Amino acid sequence: MSEDSAPISAPRTASYEADPAEVHRVLLLYSGGLDTSVMLKWIQDEYSAEVVCLTVNLGQPGEDYAVIEGKALQLGAAECHVVDAREEFAREYVLPAIKANALYGDYPLFTALGRPLIAKLAVDYARKSGCDTIAHGCTGKGNDQVRIEATVATLAPELKVIAPVRSWQMGREEEIAYANEHGIPIKSAPGTGSESAPYSIDDNLWGRSSEGRWIEDLDHAPDEDVFQLVTPPERAPDEAEVVEIEFERGVPVALDGQRLGLVELIERTAEIGARHGVGIVDHIEDRIVGLKVRDIYEVPAAAILLPAHRELERLVSTIHQNQFKAGLERQWAYLVYAGLWWEPLRADLDAYMEHSSEHVSGTVGVKLFKGHARVVTRSAPGAVYDASLASFAQSGGLFSQTASPGFIELWSLQSRMAWRLHNE
Repeated sequence: MSEDSAPISAPRTASYEADPAEVHRVLLLYSGGLDTSVMLKWIQDEYSAEVVCLTVNLGQPGEDYAVIEGKALQLGAAECHVVDAREEFAREYVLPAIKANALYGDYPLFTALGRPLIAKLAVDYARKSGCDTIAHGCTGKGNDQVRIEATVATLAPELKVIAPVRSWQMGREEEIAYANEHGIPIKSAPGTGSESAPYSIDDNLWGRSSEGRWIEDLDHAPDEDVFQLVTPPERAPDEAEVVEIEFERGVPVALDGQRLGLVELIERTAEIGARHGVGIVDHIEDRIVGLKVRDIYEVPAAAILLPAHRELERLVSTIHQNQFKAGLERQWAYLVYAGLWWEPLRADLDAYMEHSSEHVSGTVGVKLFKGHARVVTRSAPGAVYDASLASFAQSGGLFSQTASPGFIELWSLQSRMAWRLHNE
């Protein structure tokens, strides 16, 4: 790329964007893939800057972090930090989402939960490593640029941001050519001789998303090769399985009677759900940058734990609590989806979710069968439920059926009066 075409001369539109002349040491969020590997070399050349790499383990399956670290150092990184953040991610980000029954549209939040943590860690390591700038690999069409940059601007206004993919005008073929020209090792897809992953993938402990190729064609039904986490329901076992999730104060603590740490419980739940084809979401999403896109999600743990938590919460809460909380859940999910993790309202909502979870203890059985997860049993010591009151076979106690006519007359009074006024 020549100096005449270098995108770093483009005018800045935000105060946190880096002035090229002031970029000396850059913290790069590094995955080891094509984009960030090209970026690592490109930043060194275009900015004449040192690069410190940060790789964050949020439970992505199949990653060899020693290989990623070695590749970063081979490509000239001054340092490469690999951080295992699975426990923090599960406890401080996924768990609040469970307590908030967090859905955006039809799907459970998961990428949106990981980005503020990754960006927070980037800020921490940029400061520790003496960096003046943070670089990420997000495009200009996605939500992740908002989540990362809003976090950096909030937590570290002294740090600046660069986003090469957003401005360098290289497509995938140009990136591969750049990598070949500069001796950057790239993975070979079978039969291609070059790195040409069929889909754009994001994954972590809580789920996986796929974009690109035929997914962008709304008339195209899913090809099975997209499902690398969840078994397609048609090939799932012919026998159903019931899993039991035990909660204490809104926290899942045991699976099928075995107490587990949160990370292991999520991982094991995901394994069982994935085997039964549970957690596939083919979703039209309204992004905050104005685009409407299609994504394929695989979220087996969330597809089991969220309905189980929601059902237990319904059992132990009053009608007024349940109706009120639903609105707060939508607000919580939208704030997080929209990159506003550090918005004070989110913390305010968390305080409510935490308090409302005080009595959410008990066990829920979820039946898994060929892509479906259905709550079939529930028990809780704090259930606002009395079998003798609910039964049609019994009467008496706290509930007197003979009181019903008076209640009905009062309950329908205004509606009856309005109907007469409007219809006579």
